[in-house]
Amino acid sequence: MLFTPGEVAARLARSAEAVCACYLSNGRRQGRYWVVGDVRNAPGRSMFVRLSGPTNGRGAAGKWTDAATGEHGDLLDVIRGSLGLVEFKDVIDEARHFLALPQPERPSASRSARDSVPTGSPEAARRLLAISAPIAGTLAETYLRNRGVAHLHDVASLRFHPRCYYVPDDHHATETWPAMIAAVTNLAGIVTGVQRTWLSPDGQGKAPVDTPRRAMGELLGHAVRFGTAEGVMAAGEGIETMLSLRQVLTDMPMAAGLSAAHLAAMQLPTSLHRLYIVRDDDAAGDVARDALIQRAQANSIEPIVLSPTLQDFNDDLTLVGVDALRASVRVQLAPVDVTRFLDRAT
Repeated sequence: MLFTPGEVAARLARSAEAVCACYLSNGRRQGRYWVVGDVRNAPGRSMFVRLSGPTNGRGAAGKWTDAATGEHGDLLDVIRGSLGLVEFKDVIDEARHFLALPQPERPSASRSARDSVPTGSPEAARRLLAISAPIAGTLAETYLRNRGVAHLHDVASLRFHPRCYYVPDDHHATETWPAMIAAVTNLAGIVTGVQRTWLSPDGQGKAPVDTPRRAMGELLGHAVRFGTAEGVMAAGEGIETMLSLRQVLTDMPMAAGLSAAHLAAMQLPTSLHRLYIVRDDDAAGDVARDALIQRAQANSIEPIVLSPTLQDFNDDLTLVGVDALRASVRVQLAPVDVTRFLDRAT
């Protein structure tokens, strides 16, 4: 049995608090209301969602008003706004998924191009990115700050999805977890893939699943990028590793290859004249370092290796501290870059 949009909205209203906890996670219950910053899940106290009341009319459950902007609507609008959805069909599909309602069957003869996008393709990656939100005020920001990353700037490549699908294997049902979504781009800035990092519901760590990180799309040669490389950049494996280094080199453009193999194959901008190779302290990191050194030298780019004190620079940041990290990095930089990047950041 399928349900009309009005029936779906009514069912959402009967579970209003659960809907708010999922899609407006930066808010909290206060009496009969869920209070949050706005329908896009910003922190704050200007939007009020009624959690109980009649099914329709004045004071109905699920209705909301933003006192700051005058916006108002129902819980379908909450789903639309919090996930950044555009098409109403996507809003209804998400609501049906939340309520565990059957999805409408689409005949193959009328199947749209949107429905025929292969799972794991670059187009599927771009669509996941499009329905994700900026990380400010989300569990993704909480996760990064818990990893010691306090300064978040030029991170448009990172987004957040509150209910990202996770498929354990062929024998278990699909799960949903909050996730940090990282855009993988080529040198022209075109999104070719994403990496999903599934998070625990409180944002204090990764989700308790077997593989909390998975990428999809076309990754080889591409990277998650922070800033635009102009002459000098740093390249390493992990997102957290590179963001940790950016805590002391705040203006240096950086790129995360997501694995040692992809780091070794990363495409290098033609404008580059110096490349800092950020290595992890393991055998795979050494292989990636050596391969990238050779490729840089073959393109007349000066390679300089930045090595962590511990396993990686996130360990250095969280276990040794930002001052020790800054001192360790200082002695490894080219003198001109100490002045340009390190001293400017202090």
